[in-house]
Amino acid sequence: MSALAWILLMTLSVVWGGSFFFNAVILRELGPFGVVFGRVFLGFLILLAVVKGRGLRLDIAANWKAFLVMGLLNNFVPFNLIVYGQTFIDSGLASIFNATTPFFAVALAYFVARDEDVGVRKLVGVVIGVAGVSVLFGIGGGGMDTGALFGGAMVMAGSFSYALAGIFGKRFGGMAPEVSACGMLMFAALLCVGPAAWHDGANFARMSWNGAAALVGIAGLSTAFAYILYFRILKMAGAVNLLLVTLLIPISATLLGVTLLDEGVNASEILGMAIIGMGLLVVDGRILGCFLRGIRQFKRRETSSTNGDGKA
Repeated sequence: MSALAWILLMTLSVVWGGSFFFNAVILRELGPFGVVFGRVFLGFLILLAVVKGRGLRLDIAANWKAFLVMGLLNNFVPFNLIVYGQTFIDSGLASIFNATTPFFAVALAYFVARDEDVGVRKLVGVVIGVAGVSVLFGIGGGGMDTGALFGGAMVMAGSFSYALAGIFGKRFGGMAPEVSACGMLMFAALLCVGPAAWHDGANFARMSWNGAAALVGIAGLSTAFAYILYFRILKMAGAVNLLLVTLLIPISATLLGVTLLDEGVNASEILGMAIIGMGLLVVDGRILGCFLRGIRQFKRRETSSTNGDGKA
């Protein structure tokens, strides 16, 4: 990936990591359906203003099927599963389960999307990243209760849906990121409005200022702004590289959980974050390539020096 793609990826990891924090705050006042509807509806309104302000067109008649599928795979299904999962587990742990997305993406890219470049190096890097997630999660450090296992399974199911969306979203490559995200969120909001009205209609009117601020934050930062970045990175770097963001999200989500939600952090989490970083470097390949080139140059100099000594 290019340096710009990495900068955008790091930025996306921070704003999406914040979504787990915002979810935890809003879940104190709304149910999962209400959280998801508020997020996608407000995000849609923000992006609609951006689209209109830039003089762009949604062209719903020509793209409604693609918007509907993307809204289903990238918003309605994963958002509801992840938010529901967070009713059983902490925000940091939810982000860790969500980091399984690249593993699903690599498998789907290999078997479904023939245009994706999935080589041995990238596969090894993702495996290292998943190993880091396992350490961060604390595999072998004690069992999980049934509720936590169920919550984790919900989040991982959402991760699989994200991976499907990453592959499907390639067809939006010729569309402005703001338009892609706006159309997707519009149909996601339409899918969510019924369940949200049924379960949380009255709760919206009783929201506190903190809950409302968190809802605006998750809609503006973790949804509208995030999906502009999402489609831009997808266009620049491909689905597998894009979904590596889920290996970075646990870092920002855990830090927010520790500092603002009083969630704990331990040595295994720090070690896991370091291993995740190593996996990302292997997937990117540039630093590994520089290291290998340095070794080859050193060997050539050694060979030249030896040959020179022999001639003398």
